[in-house]
Amino acid sequence: MSADILPFNPLDKRNLGESVANAMLARPVTPFVALSPFTGAGVYAIYYAGDFPAYREIAARNRGQRWGLPIYVGKAVPAGSRKGGMGLGDSPGQALYKRLRDHLESIEAATNLAVGDFSCRFLPVDDIWIPLGESLLIARFSPVWNTLIDGFGNHDPGKGRHAGMRPRWDTLHPGRAWAERLTPRRESAEAIQREIAEILAALP
Repeated sequence: MSADILPFNPLDKRNLGESVANAMLARPVTPFVALSPFTGAGVYAIYYAGDFPAYREIAARNRGQRWGLPIYVGKAVPAGSRKGGMGLGDSPGQALYKRLRDHLESIEAATNLAVGDFSCRFLPVDDIWIPLGESLLIARFSPVWNTLIDGFGNHDPGKGRHAGMRPRWDTLHPGRAWAERLTPRRESAEAIQREIAEILAALP
């Protein structure tokens, strides 16, 4: 006896999230160094194609204009969303562009990364769909800077709040001045690199 086949529901949250994710992945890829100001909030993916040893597999899947594996996926929401509301109806301003600029500055600060090795895709999206699109993209690609190497999207915790642990991202990619004031991790950058390489080597 065959199992029941559920009817397709285009408004199911997973299908809605997939539509946002697929639309973002259809966008052109822009080098980080070529970003110029634009208006909107939304979702984005960052791609790496350099020669940092631990990311060899990522770079191989992105070279030759393939762009097959983002190293990081994120979102930028209107200011109202960060104040506890949904942000519905708020002007997004340049939220998405500013978030990408924040990331560019983090990469520039790192002593062992080059901005020229990074590119991005981005898609301005209506407020309510932004978190759903981001979640689906992370689930689809499991980008290492989202799932394994924490801290890339962090900001300076502020004066008097530097007693916390240094993120793995800053242990692996030192250079952000505020992160240098945090408590060093016990694990070494070399140990983190080995873990990354092992996980990426197992990718299908």
